[in-house]
Amino acid sequence: MRCVVQRVRSASVTVEEKVVGSIKEGLLVLCGFLEDDTKQKIDWVANKIANLRIFNDENDKLNLSVKDVGGEVLIVSNFTLYGDCGNGHRPNFSLAAKGEISQPLYEYFVEKTTQLIPVQTGMFGEHMEMKMDFNGPITVIIDR
Repeated sequence: MRCVVQRVRSASVTVEEKVVGSIKEGLLVLCGFLEDDTKQKIDWVANKIANLRIFNDENDKLNLSVKDVGGEVLIVSNFTLYGDCGNGHRPNFSLAAKGEISQPLYEYFVEKTTQLIPVQTGMFGEHMEMKMDFNGPITVIIDR
């Protein structure tokens, strides 16, 4: 499982001109899956995201989590995170889990994360337009 986690002031996802997910301060999480990903990996990543200390405390140090600041998380599926750009000019996405495997993993990830912090989502398998107001910018990658 791979996640790109971005600290945002706000973020939203639109599908066919309709906003399907929107948050204020928090984290935008793009997630992709491999065929051999497990619920144990997903549990670890959900916990890591909920407790990741990438928000500023009163001393302007990165010591607070999204839970600590009362933020939200916007989770968006993104198989292109596993695009291999090593050969040629077109990424190879063969490492990414196919939809019938990744959709249940995505749904489990959303469920687990929702147990820890407030979550909004995009729509799995749909073409999505995203808007975000970065805060930092602070971007981290979580691979498990």
